[in-house]
Amino acid sequence: MAMSVGSPGGGEEPQAMSDINTTPLVDVMLVLLIIFLITIPVITKTVPVELPKAVNIPTQTKPENITVAVDKEGRVYWNDKMMESRDDLLNRIKQVAVQVPQPEIHIRADKEARYEAVGRVIYTIQRGGIVKVGFITEPDRGVRGTR
Repeated sequence: MAMSVGSPGGGEEPQAMSDINTTPLVDVMLVLLIIFLITIPVITKTVPVELPKAVNIPTQTKPENITVAVDKEGRVYWNDKMMESRDDLLNRIKQVAVQVPQPEIHIRADKEARYEAVGRVIYTIQRGGIVKVGFITEPDRGVRGTR
């Protein structure tokens, strides 16, 4: 390292140094980095909960499983047979709810069906005493619909 003390002739006025001294800038940036590294874990505290793991398991079709379908008009079908009313659906559910082992009910709803119609079916299944209910959907192939 060399140090310039002045001009070699000694008669001229010393010139101002035009280079930027970056040492204080680096020092300040390192201090800020350390402060952020220390304070970020303190700020991000959350309530400790154990989140469920999502797993897509293929449906295993068993002969005792029951499929309830809801079309886009809100009509309800019990294994391909149309139900005339919610009371008919409730009576069917109560009949199969007492079986041992209790069958699963799989709901197939049209994508154009109103949530209200599907909600009524779920409520009726719950009132009937069925414990296991699942939804049948199409697998996501990663293809977006055309607009």
